[in-house]
Amino acid sequence: MTKPHWRPARVSDLPAISAIATRIHPGLPERPDVFAEKMRLYPDGCRALVTADEIVGYGLAHPWMQLRIPPLDDFLERLPDDADCLYVHDVAVLPDFRGGASRAYVVDVEGLARASGIAMLALVSVYATRPLWERFGFRPVIADAKLRAKLVSYGDSATYMLRDLGAP
Repeated sequence: MTKPHWRPARVSDLPAISAIATRIHPGLPERPDVFAEKMRLYPDGCRALVTADEIVGYGLAHPWMQLRIPPLDDFLERLPDDADCLYVHDVAVLPDFRGGASRAYVVDVEGLARASGIAMLALVSVYATRPLWERFGFRPVIADAKLRAKLVSYGDSATYMLRDLGAP
């Protein structure tokens, strides 16, 4: 078996990405058009994890504003001009291919953030994955009422998390 590696996602990857999303996130469905928009708006942050010719995972990230969670399964329309974080929208890897793949994607995203002059990564941890993200240096944010209301659509265990990269 070929060792999985990250490469830029392509529009032709959308069926495989959608199938993986449906399998990994059955309670958080998103339309392929929503993924396609992220790929169009910020292709540098959209990656496919491949082994041989099979897609076994994906990662989606884009510039955004801290504490403003992008809507789940809705269009961004445009990226903010004054983005202060790189938002990791999703990293989904099939179970048999998880050994280090998420960490490798986060390292890539960190490089993108630094190259863009952004010193913060943000994400919403779902399905009790908070310990994984904490191992990668993310820390939970104590949510006020407004943030808690936004987290509801992400499920009961959703936690907003940030990772400070320091001065770029």
